[in-house]
Amino acid sequence: MRIAVVGTGYVGLTTALMLAEFGHIVRAIDIDQEKVSKINSGISPIYEPGVDELLKKHIGINLIATTKMELCDVEVTFICVGTPSKEDGSIDLTYLKNACAKIGENLSSYQIIVVKSTVIPGTTENIVIPIIEEKSGLKVGDDFGVAMCPEFLREGMALYDTFHPDRIVIGEYDKHSGDILEELYKPLKAPIIRTDIKTAEMIKYASNALLAMKISYANEIANICHKLGIDVYEVMKGVGMDHRISPHFLNAGIGFGGSCFPKDVKALINLAKELGYEPWLLEAILKINDRQPIMYVDLIEEKIGPLKGAKIAILGLSFKPNTDDVRESRAIPLVQELLKRGASVIAYDPKAMENFRKLFPEIEYAKSAEEALNNADICVIQADWDEFKNIDYDKFNLKLIVDGRKTIEFTNTPYLRIGMKQSLHS
Repeated sequence: MRIAVVGTGYVGLTTALMLAEFGHIVRAIDIDQEKVSKINSGISPIYEPGVDELLKKHIGINLIATTKMELCDVEVTFICVGTPSKEDGSIDLTYLKNACAKIGENLSSYQIIVVKSTVIPGTTENIVIPIIEEKSGLKVGDDFGVAMCPEFLREGMALYDTFHPDRIVIGEYDKHSGDILEELYKPLKAPIIRTDIKTAEMIKYASNALLAMKISYANEIANICHKLGIDVYEVMKGVGMDHRISPHFLNAGIGFGGSCFPKDVKALINLAKELGYEPWLLEAILKINDRQPIMYVDLIEEKIGPLKGAKIAILGLSFKPNTDDVRESRAIPLVQELLKRGASVIAYDPKAMENFRKLFPEIEYAKSAEEALNNADICVIQADWDEFKNIDYDKFNLKLIVDGRKTIEFTNTPYLRIGMKQSLHS
């Protein structure tokens, strides 16, 4: 099939690569000429394991990137543009509306329009379809089909998750659209759920909110365990063995970030309030998450006293390992609070330093973890990159290691994290 993918971020690029791998002719469309040029040169515009290799395999053969919305020969178009948060927590649909307008203006023959962007229930039917109908002069169901197919990707594992999904959710406007989309996804051999569009939109939000809730729950229990001298990881190991709960997303630490969990929980809260419902549980998820980095700074001060003049190394600036994405990273409030309390910061991350430098040009950046540690009094591990697990921390003159992700198994240097039984140092 001839397929267009609009948007070349984590979702769009991995979707395009999957479809190319299945033998389809894929056109990746983006308004950013720099990203398009990189893709056509076989260079991924994002850091994501495995993407470069698959891109080099297909680019110029059955995959091409372009800034032109050319849809005359396309049978299926996927919309994969971003839907970031506004200040009030609602989603910003600017990119989506612009994409729909361009698709409508260039729609000349029957095709299936598939929304993969994360949107609140009702968006596809109340915004996407009307814009395409208005701009094209065509009628949904007769002249073009529509479906909603949410993504469930983990950054750092996006390509793996694209090819190994737990399920495929298809929200269909009409049966023909659902049939075409099911056929496209058959090679993945994953369970397929076919439902209506609004239900598919809600499944995405409900899934992300539940995963975020598990993390905040683990952190709430960690904060209680810390006061009792109990290791929260031992607690959660026992909890996670219950088949009704599972061990996934129960790792306590400094909190969650990224482009999905914070944004999607905020959007769901905003939607609930618009409907006249007060979502207390959802609001608590974010409050706990916002508080967690501050509690780690409090932990440092409890141990060594006021931070004014202290030199603190932050290891890990991305919101998680194996990505260069710093959106909603817990390193952001962590650095803000450290600077507020008079500390100086030297930071290092294997991939995310340039993105973080845009937010904090005033702090110092090291070329390696060792350089950061050589020039610091205290180390805070914010993201558990593998390279941080293999460092000999004892060879540095550190007063304290504060581990936000339970990265280190043993050290003779004084070590702390929230929710631990005892210090790791002998």
